[in-house]
Amino acid sequence: MYPMAPLIRTALNATARVAPGPAGRWAFRLFVRPLGRAKAKPGERALLAAARTGTLRVRGEEVVTYAWGDGRRPVLLVHGWSSRGSRLGAFAEELLARGYSPVAFDAPGHGESSGRAANIVEYREIIRELHARHGDFEAVVAHSFGVLASLFALRDGVRTARFVGLGGVGSFDMLLKGFQAGLGLDDRVVRAMRAYVERHLAPGEPGVWDRFGADHAPDELGAPVLLFHDEGDDTVPPEQGRFLARAHGERARLVVTRGLGHRRILRDPDVVAEAVEFMTAGSVPEPTAGAREGVGSTAS
Repeated sequence: MYPMAPLIRTALNATARVAPGPAGRWAFRLFVRPLGRAKAKPGERALLAAARTGTLRVRGEEVVTYAWGDGRRPVLLVHGWSSRGSRLGAFAEELLARGYSPVAFDAPGHGESSGRAANIVEYREIIRELHARHGDFEAVVAHSFGVLASLFALRDGVRTARFVGLGGVGSFDMLLKGFQAGLGLDDRVVRAMRAYVERHLAPGEPGVWDRFGADHAPDELGAPVLLFHDEGDDTVPPEQGRFLARAHGERARLVVTRGLGHRRILRDPDVVAEAVEFMTAGSVPEPTAGAREGVGSTAS
């Protein structure tokens, strides 16, 4: 993942011992940088061409936004890490067919937006701005890191009637531990990065780091939740889906899929159909003790 990991590890670990401030800043810059910039796939181009594109400014970066439909019954689509808004195009198309108005964006450093990095606080700012422009959402559909970021925003003033998460990250600590293990960083580097985030990323929000996880005050969401997670997801462990379901209790239902992995789940017809039916039918998911299997049995 990091071709210069040995050099980075040595430099950061050594710097954290004598200058934790710079070490925290450098580690943060690595942590928030996407692994490449996803391009639109051929099947997504027609949908993008039909969108009303716009921009909004977030911390000096120009964020590209997309909107379809007549503006009534808006549904927000939130992409994951190293991805782009058009990856949720299958949901946008089906929602449009039912008279809803999908809204999407490319985060900084992703898709057509400017910049080289993005973070959870920037995602929140974008979602807040789109909420101000379009009003309360009929639903929010999010994938991977977008699940974590969306729930952070939805616990902080953004309102939706329903929430759908696909291959979702629920624990910010999981991301952090993966980053730390991937580079072999000392705990002092992580502590320095946390201090940097709290001082510079959200200086007016003491303890913001502890609010990133989806298990922080989940009742503030106040909306029914439908989750999909593939049992063979090799990017976000299936335990994260169970973590999210437990956090949201009786409001949540988890559907465990097979053979779809982390990305094919976004365009599986059965997953899309069940998610859109949940969003548009006004039904509240039935409380269940465990996951239900059987959606999306396509071979990978």
